[in-house]
Amino acid sequence: MRLRALLETDALGLRLLGGQDELDRTVRGVMTTDLRDPSRYLSGGELVLTGLAWRRTPEDSEPFVRLLAGAGVAGLAAGEAELGAIPDDLVGACARHRLPLFAVHETVAFASITEYVVRQVSGERAGDLAAVVDRHRRLMTSGPAGGGPEVVLDLLGTDLDMRAWVLSPTGRRIAGAGEPLSTGAGAALAAEHLAATRGGRRAPHRVALGGTTYSLFPVRVPGHAASPGGQTGELRERALSDWLLAVEADAGEWGAPRLDLLQGVTQLIAVERDRRDAARTVRRRLAQEILELVQSGAPPAEIAARLRVAAPVLLPGRGTAPHWQIVVARVDWDGEGGEGESGAVAQSLLEEILVDPVAAGLESGDRIAVAHSGGEAIALVPMPAPEAPKDEDGTEQAGGGAGGLQADVLLAAVRDPLTAGLADDGRLTLGVSAPVQSAEGLRGALEEARHARRVAAARPGRVCAAGHHELASHVLLLPFVPDDVRRAFTARLLDPLRDYDRRHRAELVPTLEAFLDCDGSWTRCAARLHLHVNTLRYRVGRIEQLTGRDLSRLEDKLDFFLALRMS
Repeated sequence: MRLRALLETDALGLRLLGGQDELDRTVRGVMTTDLRDPSRYLSGGELVLTGLAWRRTPEDSEPFVRLLAGAGVAGLAAGEAELGAIPDDLVGACARHRLPLFAVHETVAFASITEYVVRQVSGERAGDLAAVVDRHRRLMTSGPAGGGPEVVLDLLGTDLDMRAWVLSPTGRRIAGAGEPLSTGAGAALAAEHLAATRGGRRAPHRVALGGTTYSLFPVRVPGHAASPGGQTGELRERALSDWLLAVEADAGEWGAPRLDLLQGVTQLIAVERDRRDAARTVRRRLAQEILELVQSGAPPAEIAARLRVAAPVLLPGRGTAPHWQIVVARVDWDGEGGEGESGAVAQSLLEEILVDPVAAGLESGDRIAVAHSGGEAIALVPMPAPEAPKDEDGTEQAGGGAGGLQADVLLAAVRDPLTAGLADDGRLTLGVSAPVQSAEGLRGALEEARHARRVAAARPGRVCAAGHHELASHVLLLPFVPDDVRRAFTARLLDPLRDYDRRHRAELVPTLEAFLDCDGSWTRCAARLHLHVNTLRYRVGRIEQLTGRDLSRLEDKLDFFLALRMS
């Protein structure tokens, strides 16, 4: 801003006392001081505000003004509250050193002048930076990438002192300059953003987290830039697909230039989003072709040939034939169909879920191949073949460790933000197969993942998952038992024990759990509970007496086991 702008603002109430010919000087900042020598704190271009407490005699004005002029300040504004009027010796010193001098009326606070100057200067710098952002965006659109969003986020930090990060819908860091957000903070911001978007609130969304205010700007998926208050299905898709730009600042205090700047930054990031999605097209097509062969019952040799083509793309640089795992995901909405839309959203979410939550950057998901058919998304996940365990003589044992993806682990870092995005009308269910070693096992793995997803769908909650190991145990059956049957079964077996524990503090239920967990071993169970074996025998006898069951019989042990799991 220019010095003359101060005189054009009536609210500041400034009067020019000298320096009419110097009003085109540029103001780059503001400083309030009553030091006799403030020069070491000046860098040039400041408007200096002073209450004149440094002036004890008329001779003090000349050295003070000389120091300011030598530091290259833009102008001096002196308050009238201390002396009632600006002394002539100060006016004369400023005239000799060609330093513009303003009088500040006693009713005007220095803080008001400081706030005005800072706001104007910041707005000008934001406008200049907006031009840089726009040039950067044009370069990235028309030619080779110019450094990606990291460059512009770094400019925001260095030029405007704004820390900013690009986050995925689950809160994973995609880009950011400086110190990274913690995983928990990223997930919390993503959850707030998803909830605000589903609620149709206008961006930017302001969030207070840990005593810090963040402003959240959506990075719109191309073709989905509708305004808030749009159709329900449109809001759903946007909420679960948008990236977001999180800025450590309160956008409610910004003017139009800075808001325009951040809008330009989100458009630039959208260009990178386009590039990322285009890069995934090949992997998506590979997954689609392989899964179509699997579902159509193609010969294993044909599927194996296609897998050999896919392996170098999904696991570059690996010479070992990989094992494969299949993950199936589905998004369902209450009251509507929309399978096509749900399949695309499920595909986008599954790609995000399969990325390591601590991995950062645009290319962190470059080994993920997800297809979608109808309302279902299906991921073909390659894994390096695990080393088989060996005997003491070095001979490989049969059936090496399975390893692979675990259903609950996949959702651990993303459950909260996705629950916010699904709100009260959506569900995400996920099923994970066991790893398979060849093309012959892929059809079975696909069916296994689909069965596991149906087990997850029978559970309560907005975001649920189940793995292959749950298809071979009681866990497979329990979700499908009606609630009234569950309650009656557990009440008949466990209520007598709970009532007795309440009255006598006998801890019969914990004793029962430990006894079953130790496979009925008296010695191990007594050691775990720090009891004498005779005390344990007395407690088990009391359990049998109260329930009419015999814990030496397999059938009764199984009934107790299931009752405890359903309670």
